[in-house]
Amino acid sequence: MTVEIVLLAMVALFVGLRLYAVLGRRTGHEQQPVIRPAEPAAAEPVAPAQDAAAERADPSGLVYEEAAASGIRAIIAADPSFDVARFLEGAQAAYRMILEAFWKGDRDELRLLVSEEVLASFSEAIQARETAGHRLENRLVRIDRAIIEDAALEGRAASVSVRFDADIAAVTRGEAGEAVAGSLSDAVETHEIWTFRRTLGSDDPNWLLVDTDKAA
Repeated sequence: MTVEIVLLAMVALFVGLRLYAVLGRRTGHEQQPVIRPAEPAAAEPVAPAQDAAAERADPSGLVYEEAAASGIRAIIAADPSFDVARFLEGAQAAYRMILEAFWKGDRDELRLLVSEEVLASFSEAIQARETAGHRLENRLVRIDRAIIEDAALEGRAASVSVRFDADIAAVTRGEAGEAVAGSLSDAVETHEIWTFRRTLGSDDPNWLLVDTDKAA
């Protein structure tokens, strides 16, 4: 029993460190993130120096919406180590990790990545799948876009909502391995908003997925 507890603790620590390594930790070399700009007026062109700085700050086109600006500033003021560009990179890694764990039905890994409420919802879907004798053979083809749509700080609880536009190849197989639905040869566009939350200043450095929703 003691050996099993130690092994579980080691697994939890490993996954936790993976998330900490990718979500919101400033290294000191990142550029400041940029906000999605409003349409510039004809009389106010962007200066070449500003444009070059924006390209350095946002080389992959990942930005946050104007509506999230005040929340982002509040989070950075409360935790100067928070870095938006790094958070977005980590959010994409977490998106992949959580999807793959859900598709495999790995409740133990999900427990380390999502809140209790999200875990309950995922577990219910996994149970229904297992009861039907189905298994998912899904693949995240690519993430076309990841953008912060909203951010907020309530007390010490920081929440960041990220919109993911992605292509997923999905197939559901039956007990005999036959295809029940979907196809791995045709990727389906998905549009979702995932909200991550963390208590700033807590001993736990991890951001947990606390809500998922369809994006318009």
